[in-house]
Amino acid sequence: MLLLGAVALAACGGDSDDGADGSDSEDVAGATADAEFEVYALLPQGNDQPYGTTYLPPMEAKAAELGLNLTITNSQYDADKQASECEVAVAAEPDLIILWPAVGDTVRPCLEAANDAGIPVTVTNSDVNPEDKDLTAAYSGPDTYGQGVASAEIFCDLAAGEDVGIIMVNGLTGNSTAIDREAGFEDTVNEQCPNVEILARQPGNWNKDDSQLAASEMITAVGAENIGGVYAADDTMVAGVIDALKARDIDPADLIVTSIGNTFLGNPLVLSGELDGTVFQSSSWDGENAATTAHEVLTGGADGDRVVKFMPSVKVTTDNAESPDVAPEW
Repeated sequence: MLLLGAVALAACGGDSDDGADGSDSEDVAGATADAEFEVYALLPQGNDQPYGTTYLPPMEAKAAELGLNLTITNSQYDADKQASECEVAVAAEPDLIILWPAVGDTVRPCLEAANDAGIPVTVTNSDVNPEDKDLTAAYSGPDTYGQGVASAEIFCDLAAGEDVGIIMVNGLTGNSTAIDREAGFEDTVNEQCPNVEILARQPGNWNKDDSQLAASEMITAVGAENIGGVYAADDTMVAGVIDALKARDIDPADLIVTSIGNTFLGNPLVLSGELDGTVFQSSSWDGENAATTAHEVLTGGADGDRVVKFMPSVKVTTDNAESPDVAPEW
């Protein structure tokens, strides 16, 4: 029953009876009947979120092509739920586990259990903490620290030596992507444009409404007159910040605003001038490479070394926002 419950979480909110959203693991994975490897994919989202909706099909298609029979779960960023799903996965003794950490600093017990059982773990989308990497065989996904660096470089170029006070909206507390992007942005600002001062920071939890509230609180705390810019760790959150600015009669176009994603939400904001720059992230690349990296580990292509595959991080401004090379995917 526990196994069936985990599978029923498969990659979505469970609102649809469609085969793509159903609880049958073989239907969810789209795997072939003659699959060579059994693989559990422990994810924190699926068809219940825009990124997962465009991440899953390439993952499933590539897995089917490579002979990976996927069982996919969706913890919805609940660390305890993902821990339970990991227990089920380890007990099932698959050939490999693909892990997208729900909360980075909570996954070590899962990794240790898999390691003790002799099950290799590959990490997708958000890497584990440095102290946990030796328990994993590979990582594929965005260079999350480098994304923060790229967003900061856009910001520093626009600041051009002027003193600028900014507010920062980060992702979910404890999430490795949020931690890395914050560090990449802050380290780069300190090195390249120390004239930029972070006046306040709050988590926006990857959520537009939470980010709007966080930004409003920070505007009140530091004073609108002292804010010359905004950094938000993704486009969904920056959209919430922009709404908060407008609610205070502050024109975002008068500030320096940068983000990460170049999503369907963020790209129009770049074109309108409300968002000065963002960093393209491809959900399709991410999903496909989760499968190819797992297969590489399973077939010995990793040569015993931890595999690291970073997707390209491309800066997006008004100069290239309409280029097909960075067309939004989610």
